[in-house]
Amino acid sequence: MPKTTPLLETHKKLGGKIVEFAGFLMPLQYSGVMDEHRAVRTSVGLFDVSHMGQVLFSGPRALSAARRMVTNNVLALADGGVLYSPICYPDGGIVDDCLVYRLGSERALFVVNASNIDKDFAWLAGETGDRCRVENRSDEYALLALQGPRAVEVFAAVAEGGDVRAMPSFTFLDLKVGAIAVTASRTGYTGEDGFEIACAPTDAPALWERLMTAGAKHGIKPAGLGARDTLRLEARLPLYGNDIDKTTTPLEAGLGWTVKLKDEDFIGKAALVKQKQEGLRRKLVCLEARSRGIARHGHTLHLAPPAGQPLGPALGTVTSGTTSPTLGSAIALGYVPSEHAAPGTRLCADVRGKPVELEIVKGPFYKRPEPKA
Repeated sequence: MPKTTPLLETHKKLGGKIVEFAGFLMPLQYSGVMDEHRAVRTSVGLFDVSHMGQVLFSGPRALSAARRMVTNNVLALADGGVLYSPICYPDGGIVDDCLVYRLGSERALFVVNASNIDKDFAWLAGETGDRCRVENRSDEYALLALQGPRAVEVFAAVAEGGDVRAMPSFTFLDLKVGAIAVTASRTGYTGEDGFEIACAPTDAPALWERLMTAGAKHGIKPAGLGARDTLRLEARLPLYGNDIDKTTTPLEAGLGWTVKLKDEDFIGKAALVKQKQEGLRRKLVCLEARSRGIARHGHTLHLAPPAGQPLGPALGTVTSGTTSPTLGSAIALGYVPSEHAAPGTRLCADVRGKPVELEIVKGPFYKRPEPKA
């Protein structure tokens, strides 16, 4: 039986198309993926991401225990700081990617992907042992994502108890929206500025309404899973189960900036040190279509053959692909051998027996404009 978020009835009233995703009933779209995508890129959109999971580490050794579980350096965070990091197996494969919040000197909160909640909790608790207390707190949180260039204006209009305009990226504050207690981080999964705002599940419908009302003059749109996927792909943000999984490492996926090999020990460090020393055999690359067609997850990748010649052996596989609403062309991510991963390399995807021409480009496909002085 699929789980639901506290906002299911809200989505139905708004005409959301409800689908099952990661074991939850979630809105795929409302006014349409393209419309919602453009609203987030040009103004502001609101997402229900309450399906995400939360795992709390607490106790005197909580931060050092959290550091051991991720590739990034939790110990470098100040109170109120957030970081993005993979969680790895001993062989360097990825258990999941997550955000870690430093709640204090003895508490850290992991926000993990919905499809991995049970697996992640079992892994984190099992590998942490008696170092600290590990609790699955997923049922205690609802989570809304307010994203887009007008997100700060919208949130500032309703948030009390702190200056959200002055919040640096990857920090959080405990605030109030009316009588609703929230924890808001300046993070997101769209490539735009914005906030991910946690509250008690019973407060989620009222918080949604307050944000939608505050955003009305900015043209705010409710946005679903479809737009979330096109937005994150344009920004080259990996999706667990597609672009990263237990068979891929952070180094192969272009997440080397999250892997602090010179810092404290962590699970998977030895394997990643070895992989870096020996050199990467494959890399995740950005691809833009140069002919009609859309390369999607699972399509094989081949070197572009001479005109009139058939495709040669498969080099790799497409992990994500879609039509980019911002670029107006098809884009994709995929793994190829490192010797064929340079920008400008021409490839073909086998799309149901039809070759679709692709070119490797330097990512991301979209980067938000720098704010005007």
